Amino acid sequence: MMGTINTGVLSPAPMNAEVKETYDRQYWYAQAQETLQKRLQYASEKNPVAKNVILVVGDGMSLTTATAARILRGQRRGQSGEDTDLVWDTFPAVALAKTYNIDAQTGESSACATALLCGVKARYETLGLDAGGRFNICASAINSKVTSLIDWAHEAGKSSGIVTTARITHATPAALYAHAPSRYWEDDSRVPPTVRRDCKDIAQQLVENEPGRNINVIMGGGRRHFLPTVTPDPEHPNREGRRLDGRNLAEDWAREKKRRRLRAQYIHSREQLAKLDPRTVDYLLGLFEYSHMEFNAERGAVLDTEEGTPASTSVKADDPSLADMTRAALAILSKNDKGFFLLLEGGRIDHAHHYNNPYRALDETLELETALLAALEKVNPAETLIVVTADHGHVMTFGGQATPRGHPILGADTVVSDIDGLRYTTLLYGTGPGHSEPRALPLNGTSTIPADAVHAAAVPRQWATHGGEDVPIYALGPMATILFAGVVEQSYIPHAIAYAACLAHQAHRCQESTFNFTKPQVKIANCVPPEVSSVSAAEETRNEGSSGRRVIVASSVMSDERVPRSSASLVAPLMTSHYLKMFALSLIGHLSVIWVSIDKSV
Repeated sequence: MMGTINTGVLSPAPMNAEVKETYDRQYWYAQAQETLQKRLQYASEKNPVAKNVILVVGDGMSLTTATAARILRGQRRGQSGEDTDLVWDTFPAVALAKTYNIDAQTGESSACATALLCGVKARYETLGLDAGGRFNICASAINSKVTSLIDWAHEAGKSSGIVTTARITHATPAALYAHAPSRYWEDDSRVPPTVRRDCKDIAQQLVENEPGRNINVIMGGGRRHFLPTVTPDPEHPNREGRRLDGRNLAEDWAREKKRRRLRAQYIHSREQLAKLDPRTVDYLLGLFEYSHMEFNAERGAVLDTEEGTPASTSVKADDPSLADMTRAALAILSKNDKGFFLLLEGGRIDHAHHYNNPYRALDETLELETALLAALEKVNPAETLIVVTADHGHVMTFGGQATPRGHPILGADTVVSDIDGLRYTTLLYGTGPGHSEPRALPLNGTSTIPADAVHAAAVPRQWATHGGEDVPIYALGPMATILFAGVVEQSYIPHAIAYAACLAHQAHRCQESTFNFTKPQVKIANCVPPEVSSVSAAEETRNEGSSGRRVIVASSVMSDERVPRSSASLVAPLMTSHYLKMFALSLIGHLSVIWVSIDKSV
């Protein structure tokens, strides 16, 4: 029977398969507007406006990752873990997002980021472009650039910030400010020489173009893409920058701000961040690592700069934590009375999953939660919309056979396989470097799994693939329970945020009467299955060493969704003005009726 299976159905779709061009930006904008109208049928007459927006993205934070991280958080506190809540578990609104790309069944980071931050689905490995963008084709970017949440925030006079543990030029943060036919064009050395004049690299776009040059706070890693090849890295002297144009873009950024007489500062270390006075700084560029920032488990550990170098050249990896950067960012952004938009990304969850290393993936997820808790201490949820989600999932699974409650989440199951009699961990991967034949066995001890442990994978690959399942959305703040419910397209999320904050094409909500109690009549369209093809491509990753771990413990808190105090003073005069107008119109109507009656009687 097995021999009769037609394996042709398992073959990948042809790479040159085209998608209907109806899936352009107008399509996704219209699709998002239709979804909005469906949600707004359930809105009340009191629809508060979000002054601030914090979008929290766990790169690769699948639902399985969130579940396992929740258990790990509890077990680190000495509890069983299953009944522990992470802070986003307490949010009142939960939804699911579809993460497929225009031409890919399983989502890829830059295309998913374009959907999540720009509101349009994109093609595999393109950045900030609609369906007209083609991978590696510079000319395709000319007429396919799309705006992002940061563009929309700037248009409303709000401040903006990006805080990430990945390179600042990496897929997710770059979608906010860059437009590139290849996510890998992080500096000019990666751009084909023939098109360098026509297509700027991603780092150059951040420094020179809109909206990048006007972003108030930029913190993360990736110094190598800002420094020329002849310039040694300030923390890793044996490494040089990668730019071929001879420019030091970090210095160019500082000079440009000085020319505009803006209060700006460039920093590259934790010590400099600790000494920062946010009262005297309105623009901050913090590049804290040569490439990605170190995993949370490595912060404060002594690491070799390069494999094979003598111990005397070792350095201390002492990057600021994600929470440290978040506090500094909010101290600067909160000075704007019109509000702010902040992207907060846990960028290295994804990298740990690519290595089949759940310890670091879960630890990075908990570090993201710690940063969010730090943010909640600084903002008022009544006037701040907080959305937590992921760009895509991963192929880590979680399961066992009658595994007792409280069993170590990173350990082996209590029973062996009933087929080969061998042990296995409850966290496993579908693909990746953890595959071996015969399969690798977990250690005998179930509670002392090392941070470097690579868990088993069903299919051998150099790096694990992404997962194609829906990812969770958790939301707290103005309009959260109305806008974020059910299953939505990933491209819907920024449009919903724009509606809550009255940004760009959704600004009309604040300009029109807020007190029209007539619910819109929405015609439900027929369901149409998306036409996409499945492709695959390896993402850029790098090997990481390890020599220590740091445990971050934080308590979970919750603030209920409330009408913002700042808008309360506006509601009364608006209501008074509205009802005075209604009274006047009503009075005119009654007088007209009286006059007609008198006229008829005469």
